[in-house]
Amino acid sequence: MSQPLNIDAYLSRINYSGPLTTTYDTLAGILRAHIATIPFEGFDVLLGRPIRLDTEGLQAKLVTARRGGYCFEHASLMHAALQAIGFAPVRHASRVLLFDPRHESVRQHMFLTVTIGDETYVIDPGFGPFACPHPIPLNGGAVPASAPTHRLVHEGNDWFLYVTQDGQQIRGWVSTMEEEYPVDVEMMNHYIATHPASFFTHNILASAVTEEGRVNIMNQGVHIIRNGIAEATELADRTALRALVARHFGFDLPELETMRVDGVPAWR
Repeated sequence: MSQPLNIDAYLSRINYSGPLTTTYDTLAGILRAHIATIPFEGFDVLLGRPIRLDTEGLQAKLVTARRGGYCFEHASLMHAALQAIGFAPVRHASRVLLFDPRHESVRQHMFLTVTIGDETYVIDPGFGPFACPHPIPLNGGAVPASAPTHRLVHEGNDWFLYVTQDGQQIRGWVSTMEEEYPVDVEMMNHYIATHPASFFTHNILASAVTEEGRVNIMNQGVHIIRNGIAEATELADRTALRALVARHFGFDLPELETMRVDGVPAWR
């Protein structure tokens, strides 16, 4: 059996000191703090390391070592944290529509729902640069008016998450909202972390929130967003990648200098 999460260590990791009642304000505060402090990254996949989703593994990597992770790690860690606080989060999976059409996209993304009173909210901390820092009402409403970047649309048996890209709203993922269990999550995680057809086994994808905005890495391409303005640059080599991660992601990973990326020929 997995050990309970050290909730105090987690709250310290995300710099959260607000209330711990099972209310919307607590849920929103935890989500916002989590996204602001724990980056999105899949470096361990490219380094051939197993992606652990048990509480001990998540705590050791994302909390103690102050690393980041991808969706299964983010959502699993938040699931454990919300449970420890007293919420009843539910696991879900979706097909990401940003890169492939629906019929070519496996169920490769994990998110949560949390019900408070009569309202259910989508909590999606692991959607990389498209992660919404606010709970999204499942009734189809948008997030708070101060950040109308996401919305959910119910079409037939499906729920579509719309995200904002370059000023336009596009479909980010589609889900039936079926509940997933830990065994389902482990199976999806194994595929995404190891299968040669997985995007993460041959691409660098990382994203971190900064004081001025966000830094997004896609292979050798980098977008540094400051005050809403994006500046595109390109990494010269893996040493530059390590330096960029150390500066903006909050950890230094020397192995990045020798990491092989089959999808980026210049970096093999």
